[in-house]
Amino acid sequence: MSTEKRNALGRGLSALLNDSENVQQNKSHVSNAPEVNNPGSVNEIKLAEIETNPFQPRTDFDQQALAELADSIKLQGLIQPITVRRMSAHSYQLISGERRFRASKLAGLTQVPAYIRTANDQQMLEMALIENIQRENLNAIEVALSFQRMIEECNLKQEELGDRVSKNRSTVTNYLRLLRLPPAVQASVRDGQISMGHAKALLTLEDPTQQIFYHQHIIKQGLSVRMTEDLVRNAQRPPVKKDDKKPEPVSFQVQKIQDDLASKFSTRVKLKVSSQGKGTIEIPFLSQEDLGRILEIMDW
Repeated sequence: MSTEKRNALGRGLSALLNDSENVQQNKSHVSNAPEVNNPGSVNEIKLAEIETNPFQPRTDFDQQALAELADSIKLQGLIQPITVRRMSAHSYQLISGERRFRASKLAGLTQVPAYIRTANDQQMLEMALIENIQRENLNAIEVALSFQRMIEECNLKQEELGDRVSKNRSTVTNYLRLLRLPPAVQASVRDGQISMGHAKALLTLEDPTQQIFYHQHIIKQGLSVRMTEDLVRNAQRPPVKKDDKKPEPVSFQVQKIQDDLASKFSTRVKLKVSSQGKGTIEIPFLSQEDLGRILEIMDW
């Protein structure tokens, strides 16, 4: 890909839509179809002639928000035009504005104002991704999937991808790392049960089983990102060695009790039992709130 093309894409959606060197000219033209010679002109297009964008990275649409937008469109009309590309004389494909497109259908409109562009499939994908990412309409997992798709389908390096979406490489990397989490954790990020900050803390745990265990604890206890970071840090802390003595082997029965208690209290529990049957139980806590949680479980 030439440097000139890369720079144009890096300027954002407006540069993509107006850069005549980066679009594929549509040779077929019918006299009664809307003109596309002026990239700033707005045309009225029938909704029935528009198909949705197969490259749309956004998968979740808030139905209540769509209904509210539809009510606004009924009163005011569609103020902001959508953007489409022409497929044939009376067939168009959505580039950006699917939320407005859906709400216009709900509002009962038969036609909408639109900018008409020409673009190939790679530009369609980049336009849809950039339009959504710049508007912050995607959740973190959708952004991560969109980044991954651009890397794979557009053959981009992470640094080049950062240029496209106006984000530094570390930000792109952090999003892509979310896709290493177990599916259940990714779903919680997608659905807003935990934040990207929670997910980043869980990523410091290498064991997927631990990630799932602490993920459930975060949701159950409503932990903040800071509390989650402390919890994960404590889980990774190696046991303190004293006098270089090897720890005494733990019997299966003791290990089973430790595991059951750890599951009950959602934290590490250490059980020490002497040969005489005496011993102690250690239950660490991270804060006063965490202590209160443990005491509540103990019905203190």
